[in-house]
Amino acid sequence: MPADPVTSLASAVAASAGAELELERPGEAEHGDYATNVALRLAGARRKPPREIAAEIAESATALDAVERTEVAGPGFVNLFLRDEWFVAALAEMLADGEAFGGGVPGKPERVQVEMVSANPTGPLHVAHGRNGAHGDAVARLFELAGHEVEREYYYNDSGGQMDRFRASVEAVRRGEEPPEDGYRGAYINDLAALKGDPVPLMLTEIEASLDRFRIRFDSFRRQSELELRLPELLPRLDTFEQDGALWARSSAHGDDEDRVLLRSGDRTPTYRAADVAYLVDKLDRGFDRAIYVLGADHHGTRNWYAAVARMLGYDPERVEVLLYQMVNLTKGGEQTRLSRRRGDIVLLDEFMDEIGVDAARWFLVNRGPDQTIELDVELAAERTQKNPVYYVQYAHARIAGILRNAGAAAVSSEPNAPLVAEERELVKRLAELPEVVRDALEKRGPQGIPTYAIRVADDFHRFYHEHRVLESEQEAFRLGLCRATRSVIARCLDLVGVEAPERM
Repeated sequence: MPADPVTSLASAVAASAGAELELERPGEAEHGDYATNVALRLAGARRKPPREIAAEIAESATALDAVERTEVAGPGFVNLFLRDEWFVAALAEMLADGEAFGGGVPGKPERVQVEMVSANPTGPLHVAHGRNGAHGDAVARLFELAGHEVEREYYYNDSGGQMDRFRASVEAVRRGEEPPEDGYRGAYINDLAALKGDPVPLMLTEIEASLDRFRIRFDSFRRQSELELRLPELLPRLDTFEQDGALWARSSAHGDDEDRVLLRSGDRTPTYRAADVAYLVDKLDRGFDRAIYVLGADHHGTRNWYAAVARMLGYDPERVEVLLYQMVNLTKGGEQTRLSRRRGDIVLLDEFMDEIGVDAARWFLVNRGPDQTIELDVELAAERTQKNPVYYVQYAHARIAGILRNAGAAAVSSEPNAPLVAEERELVKRLAELPEVVRDALEKRGPQGIPTYAIRVADDFHRFYHEHRVLESEQEAFRLGLCRATRSVIARCLDLVGVEAPERM
């Protein structure tokens, strides 16, 4: 990725210090614009007190054009106070990049597949499927912004016991009978029974419609029944053994937690683990450099299983990633709630979107780390006030859009007519963080950092706007430039989590 303003500054300070370092924003403005604790890390190797090393780094950094002054603080921190010229150059770079700011061209572009949702078509999607899709799609968007080629795929089971019970349930209702005891029930079964044909493609059409509304569109679909046709050629390539009439993969010898059954005893039908084998080969043989599975936390054992299969078949297990996510609990009035009118035991994704809107649904299903259970207050999520974080961020975007509309053809510039005020400097610094925030989110496969950052951008913008006039001010052109860059950054953040950036609210 190309260097951004903060990375370029860190590289310049590192070159002057003779050591790799990172810059952080101090918690208090009196401690400078950026700071580094590299002297503490270097003390042992250089056999000098940290403050002595910090003094040397501070002196060398003072010679940089961007640095107005430095100071040594505490046990060995170096605080940097920057000249206005650095902020001007940073804003100029953002305006020049426009919507591309925060993205880049990777050193090694990859073909990445993100397989997500993949719910069996035995019923409507529920909120947990929504969290799967929201997380997976946000990760896919991060890869795309970084310059990789990304494909989204949906894999569904169209054969086996579950599907037999589903079809039997619909057929029973069509005959005017109750579904089998172990079958499927709910208003949606009655809806499907009123239609002609195989209920599986009918259910899949409804699932696709829900996901399209949720702003997730797939490039391809794969069916388990088709992939299982390759098992006769693939299973002999695995390390297997027979036990109790079943065929087992000796996966524990290849890094898995345990051995896995591939063909059941008796009828020798393939298990879903056998289907996993065919699907993994299908992915990697299509030339994807990285195959990402998004799965619920109850699939925690799958990560090592896929790696073991890759090893047995001669693929690099590093090409396979499994992203796990936790549950979603909804509350209303302080009590757990269920929104579903079609199935009493789950919260349907469509009804969740009806209740709080698509934007809020996408935001709240991404703004917590996947390893955390989401506790979602439905009443707060449905509010259209600034108490609601997604509304608060969208309002900042709409407010800026209004300023720019009112500005008409007025000049926009990165060059100020006067020394920068604190709120202008703080907003530029916040905007300059976007590339690093995006890189960190991608590396950690953690898009939850994006909403958190977007709120901070909105905070800094509202603080700036509250204190300073934009239109008809001495700094109008510069502040319009600052507004334009802020709008681009907020729009980018919202897009990365699948939320719209409104022009008016």
